[in-house]
Amino acid sequence: MQTSSRSGILYALTAFTLWAIAPIYFKEMSFVPATEILAHRVIWSCILVFVLIIILRYSDALKTVLRSPKILMAMCISTTLIGLNWGAFIWAVQNDQMLSASLGYYINPLISILLGVIFFKEKLDRVRKAAVALCFCAVVFEVIQFGSLPWVALTLALTFGVYGLIRKKIAVDSFTGMAIETSIMLPFAIVYLVLIDSPTANMFANTSSTNWLLFAAGPITMVPLMCFAAAANRVSMVTLGFFQYIGPTGMFFLAVFLYDEPLSPEKLITFVLIWSALALLIFDSIRRLRNTRIQKRPATKNSI
Repeated sequence: MQTSSRSGILYALTAFTLWAIAPIYFKEMSFVPATEILAHRVIWSCILVFVLIIILRYSDALKTVLRSPKILMAMCISTTLIGLNWGAFIWAVQNDQMLSASLGYYINPLISILLGVIFFKEKLDRVRKAAVALCFCAVVFEVIQFGSLPWVALTLALTFGVYGLIRKKIAVDSFTGMAIETSIMLPFAIVYLVLIDSPTANMFANTSSTNWLLFAAGPITMVPLMCFAAAANRVSMVTLGFFQYIGPTGMFFLAVFLYDEPLSPEKLITFVLIWSALALLIFDSIRRLRNTRIQKRPATKNSI
């Protein structure tokens, strides 16, 4: 394996592992309202990403995007979506809905497939049709068993899926995109912290440990993103696709074994249906990858 590929896999493992254990931080911050943590996440992420842009010399890319009203309009929509996604995720973790959050990020790849069909005219083969059908069955089963749609899971899956679609269409790199998105949210975050009636909103009145925990919302957002960006430059998107299930799997185990969220037989059936759909996608991706490698092998010459 080439050094670049090895480092890429290491970066990918780091990124998705950090995303998998991130709920521990948000759970420990349950003494702070979810919307307040979201505001701090925006503020400190914004500051950190601009520092990174200066260090990594991404300013030219940022200037290019700022000159395009069309891209900026699209990024206003992506900002709304990622803000909703972050807020819903923090709320879910703090309100013992981590299993639902895990389910949402398991469903996300299947949502991405459907969006690809709708917006990029991609065709579904039998395997992907079966995977989407299993996902649909899981949602229907949830409705029948619990009497309502799995709103937390669907909100996380849909907001992140459409967010990814928009970012793919405008093709803005991670750091530039994050800089613009957090800049758009920054005024709202600051005004919210000024107006909110919360004992932790005034950082000058907080203990130093509380302030450090609030500041940590920035690195917790940016460090895995940096690792992901580094991995994307070193390994294929197919390889990255296999790593994306580390996040929701980590959330699932944290919810069940660390935070004792109830995993009823009915809820387990929902997960089994989704896991079956994802297993089909994984095996299909492995099959396609093997076929591609076989086709790329040079034909051996027959000895005379």
